[in-house]
Amino acid sequence: MKTILIPTDFSQRSLDCIPSLCSQYDTQKVSFVFVHMFKLSDSIGDLLMLSRRSREFENISDDFYNKCTTYKAQLPNIEVIKIEFFYGSTISMFRNFLENHEVDCVLIPADCSCSKINKSSIDPAILIEKSALPVISINRTQLEKPARELRITPELQLAQA
Repeated sequence: MKTILIPTDFSQRSLDCIPSLCSQYDTQKVSFVFVHMFKLSDSIGDLLMLSRRSREFENISDDFYNKCTTYKAQLPNIEVIKIEFFYGSTISMFRNFLENHEVDCVLIPADCSCSKINKSSIDPAILIEKSALPVISINRTQLEKPARELRITPELQLAQA
């Protein structure tokens, strides 16, 4: 089984990668971990209440949950779709998060929607780059057939002898 980390802002567009990734790994089961990253607060009160936070879940629409459920029902090689939040900004914390979720690879942030959802959001590309985790991208299939190459061959003019 392959576990893929997908940085996200929990928009509908961030789910568009699922069918492509499932087709890339069609011979094996895949699990998806959708994650949004936040810097860790300096406030003692915030740190004490961190385990009880639910404010971030307000950023996830019902449509996002519904589309996850639909994909899980339609695509047989999806094992599980998780929604997680990462709090921190150090590579050691991020590596612990990856190990805890048994992540094998990460989808390149350019192939998913991962903009900031509040002032504490951080850019996932920095930690992903430093983690040395294998980065994958979506195989882009050409929707349009390329235009046929037009070959023009000059006619040979034969002179009569």
